[in-house]
Amino acid sequence: MKNLAVIGSTGSIGTQTLDIVRRHPDRFRAVALTAGHNADRLVEQALEFRPEVVVIADETRREYVKTALSHTPTKVLSGNDALCEAATWDGIDTVVTALVGFAGLPSTIAAIEAGRTIALANKETLVVAGSLIMPLAKQYGVDILPIDSEHSAIFQCLQGEEPATIEKILLTASGGPFRRYSREDLAHVSAAEALRHPNWTMGEKITIDSATMMNKGFEMIEACHLFGVRPEQVEVVVHPESVVHSAVQFVDGSVKAQLAVPDMRLPIQHALCYPERLTLEAGRIDLFTLRALHFERPDTERFPCLAYAYTAAATGGTMPCVMNAANEVANLAFRDGVISYTQLCDTILHCMEYIPSNPSPTLKDCFDTDHEARSKAIAYINKQQ
Repeated sequence: MKNLAVIGSTGSIGTQTLDIVRRHPDRFRAVALTAGHNADRLVEQALEFRPEVVVIADETRREYVKTALSHTPTKVLSGNDALCEAATWDGIDTVVTALVGFAGLPSTIAAIEAGRTIALANKETLVVAGSLIMPLAKQYGVDILPIDSEHSAIFQCLQGEEPATIEKILLTASGGPFRRYSREDLAHVSAAEALRHPNWTMGEKITIDSATMMNKGFEMIEACHLFGVRPEQVEVVVHPESVVHSAVQFVDGSVKAQLAVPDMRLPIQHALCYPERLTLEAGRIDLFTLRALHFERPDTERFPCLAYAYTAAATGGTMPCVMNAANEVANLAFRDGVISYTQLCDTILHCMEYIPSNPSPTLKDCFDTDHEARSKAIAYINKQQ
C-alpha cells in the first residue's frame, strides 16, 4: 500500500490520479487531498476516498468544506500554507504535485525536504527553479518521477541507459489546435478555439499553453533539468497523432521511443508504480490500422513562445522565471478575453526584454522575480487596452 498526497486533486491530473487509486485500492490510498477553489469536488472526493486531511486553499470555503465533512474523521485545513502541511503529512510516501503554475513550488519544496517521493506534474517548478530543486532533491535523496507524458516517455526510454550516451531528446508536440493556422489567422483566434485541443483533455491553463506552444517550451526546460541535457540537445518535433510521446537518440545513432494512445493515466500510473507496471484498462495501439505517423519541424514565427523558451533557457538564471510569470498573467488575460493571442506572446517578450536575469538566484530571488514579472505583465496588458 502506497500513501499519496494529491496536491491539486480537483484538476485534470488530480482527478485522473484518483481514478487510478479507485481502480487499485489494494495498492494506493489517498491520505491527503487539496484544492484551490473547487470545494464541491473536494468534498465529493473526500467522501469517496476518506483521506486523513483535506485542504481548501480558498479560506472563504473552509466552513463549507468543514460542515460537509463534519460526520467524517477527515481533518479540514485551509489557506496556501496548509498545502505544505498536506505535502508533509505523516505517513505520506508519494506526493503528486498537480497544482498549476508557480503556486506549486512551495509545497513541492516542502515535500522534498520531508523526504517524500515526488510524482511531478507541475512543470513550472523546474522551469522557475530547476537549478535549485534538482540539487535539493539530491541532498534529501528524493526521487522526482515525471508525470508529463513526454517526460515519462523519455524516462522510460532511458531505463538501462547511461546519461552520457544521450545525443539528443526528441520532444514531441501535437501542434495544438492552431497547427495549420497562418500568422494572420492567429491574430484573430479566441480562447474558446484555443481550448479545443485535438488530442488531449487537460486543464484550461495548460491547454492554452499547448495552443501557443509555450507548454512545449516549458517541457524543454523541464527535460534539461530532469535528464541533465543542454537546451540544444532537446529537439521539438511536431507529431499531430500524439502516438509517439517522445524519443531519445543515442550517440550510436539509435533511437528509442515510447508509444501509446493519448491517455494521461498511463504516465501517472507509471510514476506511482515505478519500477513496477500495473494493468491499465485503456486503449491499445493497433499498428495495422495506424497507417501513418507524421513529423514536422515547429514554426517559431507562428509560435514564438517556443523560441522565447529556448532564449530563456540559454540565458538561465531567473529568466525562465520571468517568462513563466509573464505567461501565467497573459494566459489568464487571453482566457478572459482581455488580450489577443498576439498580445499574449508580446506580453511575454516585453517582460523578458525589460527584466534582467539574476545569474545565480536564491529561492527568494525566484519569488521576487515572479512578483516583479507579474507586475510588469499586468502593467503592459493594461496599456494595451
